[in-house]
Amino acid sequence: MSSRRPGTRATHQALPPAMRDAVDGFAVHLAQVRNRSAHTVRAYVADLVSLLDHAVRMGCAAPADLDLGVLRSWLAKQRTTGAASSSSARRAAAARTFSGWAHRSGLLTTDVAAPLATPKTRRELPVVLRADQVATLVEAPGRNRPTAPGHDGPPAAPPDAPSTGAPPAPTTGGASPEVDPAEEAVLSRDRALLELLYATGARISEVCGLDTTDVDRERRVIRVLGKGNRERTVPYGLPAQRAVDRWLAAGRPELAGPDSGRALFLGARGGRLHPTTARRIVSGYARTAGLPPTSPHGLRHSAATHLLDGGADLRAVQELLGHSSLASTQIYTHVSVERLRAAYRQAHPRA
Repeated sequence: MSSRRPGTRATHQALPPAMRDAVDGFAVHLAQVRNRSAHTVRAYVADLVSLLDHAVRMGCAAPADLDLGVLRSWLAKQRTTGAASSSSARRAAAARTFSGWAHRSGLLTTDVAAPLATPKTRRELPVVLRADQVATLVEAPGRNRPTAPGHDGPPAAPPDAPSTGAPPAPTTGGASPEVDPAEEAVLSRDRALLELLYATGARISEVCGLDTTDVDRERRVIRVLGKGNRERTVPYGLPAQRAVDRWLAAGRPELAGPDSGRALFLGARGGRLHPTTARRIVSGYARTAGLPPTSPHGLRHSAATHLLDGGADLRAVQELLGHSSLASTQIYTHVSVERLRAAYRQAHPRA
């Protein structure tokens, strides 16, 4: 399935040649010069196609015809269609990035988007799990098997578990049914995945992109390739080490196949575990364990908050998370302050 947004390709092809060339050149600039992630390139290119399509409808035939009025008209149209403030802010950023590049490339005589204001956004504080809730989540594989949304019956097989086509083994006299080795392998993988996500605070794409050679089991660190292809080394603790060791010793060999390569985490068919499947795994175990709705990014939020609550230095947390700017990490100081306020209101007699 194509990762391109619906309608983007058709609109891109419908643009005048000069506009199409600008889109292609901008995409190359983002990917090869700015070293932006594939996700960012897709988002910015889709925004640019939308902008240029709007400009064509306003009578522009080439990037040189763009002016501040066209950009503001485009953003205003996005807001009237119900776009979130965060989406408007990203589109404004995409327009400014394109305008700056087009001016340096000679496509625009001036940087027309330089005066463009960024719509104000209300930054939501991330929802974090308590330490005991995280413990419940990471220990869930094998104890609370995830169920599908709305499933009221007995616990189902874990997400991505291999399907044998056979009915469940009957239980007699309270004895536990025999567990298929492949299902045991999936449970081992899930435990290692949950432990490593929380232990490192890494992004789900970073963890799914790990190879076995990226895990230094003696030093208990992983080598992570983050946004912008920036590499960093992140430590992890003993619980994650035990879970990863069990997965590598017994679970991974059970699922490994011709398409496994050196991927650390494998899907049920032996290929590299996809981030979408990993998100489903995390949310499934959280739901079955009766925890608040949780995603891999929620575990990242939780890891960062717990580090700061425990006295970790803000810049150390920035390095662990792979944030290019300290401003991205500072949101977790607000989370900790809010938790402090909540405790104060609950416990202080004069709160």
